[in-house]
Amino acid sequence: MVKIAIAGGSGNVGQEIIDVLVATKKHEILILSRKDAPVGETSGGITWAKTDYKDKEQLAQILQGTHTLLSFVGDEPAAPIQKNLIDAAVQAGVKRFAPSEWASAGLEHLGWYAYKGETRRYLKELNKDKKVLEYTLFQPGTFTNYFTAPFKSSDNVQQVELPWDFYRRRAILLEGSENDRISLTTSQDLANVVARAIEFEGEWPVVGGIRGSELSVKEIIALGEKVRGGPPFDIQKVTAHAFENGEWNTSWVPEINHPSIPPEQVEVLSRIFTAGILLAIHDKAYQVSDEWNRLLPDYKFTDTEDFLTKAWYGKA
Repeated sequence: MVKIAIAGGSGNVGQEIIDVLVATKKHEILILSRKDAPVGETSGGITWAKTDYKDKEQLAQILQGTHTLLSFVGDEPAAPIQKNLIDAAVQAGVKRFAPSEWASAGLEHLGWYAYKGETRRYLKELNKDKKVLEYTLFQPGTFTNYFTAPFKSSDNVQQVELPWDFYRRRAILLEGSENDRISLTTSQDLANVVARAIEFEGEWPVVGGIRGSELSVKEIIALGEKVRGGPPFDIQKVTAHAFENGEWNTSWVPEINHPSIPPEQVEVLSRIFTAGILLAIHDKAYQVSDEWNRLLPDYKFTDTEDFLTKAWYGKA
């Protein structure tokens, strides 16, 4: 049994992992949040600490006795929150740290992930002369669960629309991207792997790829048409130049509606995110490695086709 601190634990991905960790009944869970603890959340091995992440001394006190710190906090480009968490973790003697990654391997075209790049640089610099803090970059690619939108396929992960809309049988593609490949992992598999990684007795790999499966764009479309039945998908293609210059028009735009995005910015940011994601996929940003697959060879990942076939069964 170890003490695990989770920064941003009230968020959807963090909560998915908390549920699995609590179910093991092996660990003490400390949630760091800007919010007050909800009623009933300070039981069952869970404690709650309110923080704004600005005071490193306060964070170090909160983290006393912590073995593993997992971060799910979004951040500014300079990554002040991630850096404060890292500094506090070192001061408190935390053994392992996972920064707020949980998505792509590459960051090109994903400007909203600038803080991830700065955090990677900061951690690398921290350990350049000797190992100061053991850490891993958990990278699962894209959640398979997003392909069941608008229907939930996870207890906690909030649905966002993708450029591949299985529900309405349509897709927006970057011209010439049909063979681009994407790593897909269910949120449930991510949570299970993280729980096993915490108990892993060896040293954590710096790059921690988690790959449930890997499909090309055309394979995703074909799978969508198979599990949905009916007419072929309506495919609309956009050039890289148009995406890069914001001069593209399609009959629809995926709505990236997330709690962190103010409602008045959803329309504008949805266009930015759609273009960035499709350009990033073309640059292999969402092709993640398989370090944790190899370190946990006994773990059986969810088959993408089986998962989506069951999720879409009986839905018009």
